[in-house]
Amino acid sequence: MSIYSLRGLNVRFCRQAYILAHVRAGVAPMPGRTKLRLSLCECSNQQANSRRGYAINTRAINDELTRLKPYLLAAITPLRSSHNNLYQMTGSSKNAEMLQAKDCNISKRKKVTCDKKPCDAEGGADGAGGKKGAPGGGSIMGDDEATRKTRMLLALLAALGLGGLLLWLLTRRKHKVTDSTECTTAPKIIPTVPATSAELPKHVPYLLIGGGTAAFSAFRAIKSNDPRAKVLMITNENRKPYMRPPLSKELWYSAEKGEITKDYRFKQWTGAERSLFFEPEEFFVEPAKLMETVNGGIAVAQGFTVKKLDAAKHIVTLADGYEITYDECLIATGCAPKNLDVFAQAAPGVKEKIMMYRSPDDFEKLKRYADEKKSITIVGNGFTGSELACSLANYAKDKKVKIYQIFPESGNMSKVLPNYLSKWTTAKVESMGVCVMSETSIKNAQRDEAVLKLVLNNGKSLLTDVVVVCVGCEPNTSIALTSGLETDRNLGGFVVNAELEARRNLFVAGDASCFYDPLLGRRRVEHHDHSVVSGRLAGENMVGKKKAYNHQSMFWSDLGPEVGYEGIGLVDASLRTVGVFALPTTSPERRTDNLTETAVMEGGGSGSTVTVNPETPDIKCDPNQADEYTRGVIFYMKDDKIVGILLWNLFNRIGLARTIINQNKKYDDLNEVAKLFEIHA
Repeated sequence: MSIYSLRGLNVRFCRQAYILAHVRAGVAPMPGRTKLRLSLCECSNQQANSRRGYAINTRAINDELTRLKPYLLAAITPLRSSHNNLYQMTGSSKNAEMLQAKDCNISKRKKVTCDKKPCDAEGGADGAGGKKGAPGGGSIMGDDEATRKTRMLLALLAALGLGGLLLWLLTRRKHKVTDSTECTTAPKIIPTVPATSAELPKHVPYLLIGGGTAAFSAFRAIKSNDPRAKVLMITNENRKPYMRPPLSKELWYSAEKGEITKDYRFKQWTGAERSLFFEPEEFFVEPAKLMETVNGGIAVAQGFTVKKLDAAKHIVTLADGYEITYDECLIATGCAPKNLDVFAQAAPGVKEKIMMYRSPDDFEKLKRYADEKKSITIVGNGFTGSELACSLANYAKDKKVKIYQIFPESGNMSKVLPNYLSKWTTAKVESMGVCVMSETSIKNAQRDEAVLKLVLNNGKSLLTDVVVVCVGCEPNTSIALTSGLETDRNLGGFVVNAELEARRNLFVAGDASCFYDPLLGRRRVEHHDHSVVSGRLAGENMVGKKKAYNHQSMFWSDLGPEVGYEGIGLVDASLRTVGVFALPTTSPERRTDNLTETAVMEGGGSGSTVTVNPETPDIKCDPNQADEYTRGVIFYMKDDKIVGILLWNLFNRIGLARTIINQNKKYDDLNEVAKLFEIHA
C-alpha cells in the first residue's frame, strides 16, 4: 500500500471517529475535510520559498494541533451511553452520511434528515431516542463492556487518524516540489569498473577518452604499429566498446527470430553472425594490471568521467579529482542525443514516458514495450528515427503494436534525400505499417493516467505508451572549456588540423572532431565509417606516422528489407541534385528519369525541373505518376562539380563513387557518369 493510500484511510478513520463521537458527545461541528487538510498544510507551505528545502515548521504544526485539540479529544471523550450499541444508532448513521456528502465533495446521496440534534460537549451524548440529561450519561466506571470496547475502538481510530495526518504532512511538501520543478529525476548511477579510481594507473603511454568506435579503432592502429603498447580507455558507459548502427537495424531482425544473446549477436548483410561488441570480455586487461603486462594490451575504465585535461602538462583529471598522466592522448567522446524543449521542460510524470535511443539498454527497454504490445511514437525523420520506425514495424507486425512517426518536415530523410525521393520514401515507410505524421510537431505533452497524451500542432491529440526522441545529436565537448580547447561555433566539435591534432600529442577523432577536408572544407561527420577511419588515422599519428586526413568516408542506411542506400561525400538535400533511376525489373521497358532539383533559396533559385534521358526520348516522365525508385544514383552538385553521391539500392560501388568525387572535376553529361554505376545490371 502506498503512503497516499495509508494517509487517505487514516484521514477517513479520523473523520468517522469524530462523527460518531460528535453524535454522542454533542461537540461543536468539526471543520470540513478540505478545510482541515488545507489548514494543516499551511504549516508546511510557509516554507515553500525557504532555502531550507523540506524543513518542517514544528511550531506552526504544534499551534495547529492545539487548535484542533477539542475535536480530537471529542473522539476519545468517555461516552455516557450504556444501553445501545453505537453502530445501531439510526440518527448517527444519517448524520455521518450527510457530513460525508457535504465535506468530501462527492456526489450527494438521497437526502436524509435527523430528528435528534447533538448536545453540547458538556452534557454527554444522547442514546437512541433518548433526551438530554436522560439516564445513561454516567462515568466510564459505570459503563458496560460493550461501551468500553466502543470507546477503545474510537481512541484507536483517532490515533490512527492523527498519525496519518502527521505522516502526510511530513511528506506532502516533498512531493509538491517534485511536481513543480522542471526535472527532479535522479541521474542514473553507473557502477565503476574498477570500483575506485585509485586502482587505475597513474601514468600510461596511450590514453583514450571515450569508449566508442573511434577510440577502439585507434587502439587497433596503435597496437598494429606498437605491438607492446599499453593503452588505457576511459568511458562513462558501463560496457566494453560496441558498435551502434545495428541497434536500429540488424539487431531488430535478429530479435524477431529468437532471443537476444548476452553479447547481442546479429546477422550481417553478408550472412555472417557476429556480436555487437568489438571483442569479448577476456580480450581486455584489468586496469590495475595494465602496466605489469609484458605484451601490453588495452584496459577499460568503465563509469568514469574526465572533467579536465591539461594539454601542456599531459595530465587528465577525473571527476573525483584523480589524475593520470599520458604520453599520447585521444579524445573520442562522440555525441549525445538531443531532446526537444517540449519534453525537456515537461513534468516528471511525462518524462517517465520519454526515452532517447543510443545504447543496448535503450534497445532492451524499447523491445519490452513492443513485446508488451504497447503503442510507440518515434519523433524525428533522420537516420535513427526512420530506421527504427521500419525495424519496429517489421518486428512488431504480428504483435499488433501501433507504431507512429512524427516530424515537422515533409518527408523522411529530408536533409539527405531530394524532395521527390523523400516523399516516396515516406510512402514506403507507411506501407510497412508505420503511421507517419509528416509536417506535424508536438506542442504539449501531458500524462493521461498510464499513457502519454501528445497535443499536436494541427489541434489533434495522440495517446501513446512511450515516445522515442530521435532528433539528432550534439558533440560531447564539455571538457573544452575547462581544458582550453577550441570548438567550432557553427559545426560544433573540437577543432583539429589535417592530422586530427588539437594540441601537441592530443588528437580528436569520431563525431566530436571538426576537421578540414581539402575538397569540401571544414566538416564534422556523424557516421560509423568516419569514426573507424578517423580513429585509425589518429591512432597511427599517435605512434608518429604524421598522416593527413583526406579520406572520404561513407554511410549506409536500411529502411526495411527492400530499401537500402549508401552515400559518400557532401550528401545534402539543400544542394542541386541530379538523380538517374532505372525502371522496375517487372516493366517491359527500361526508363531512366533525369530529375534535376535545386532548393529554392531566399533571394532566388530555380524550382524542380524534369528532363528526359537522351537514350529514351519517346518516354516522358509524368511528375504525377507513382514512380518506383528501385535502383539509381543521385549526384549532389556544387559549383557544377560532384561533391556527393548517393547509391539507391546499388551496392559494392562506393569505391567508384569515391574516385569520382576525388577527381574534383566538371562533367558535361552526368548520364554518362551514371552509366559507370551500371544501374540496369
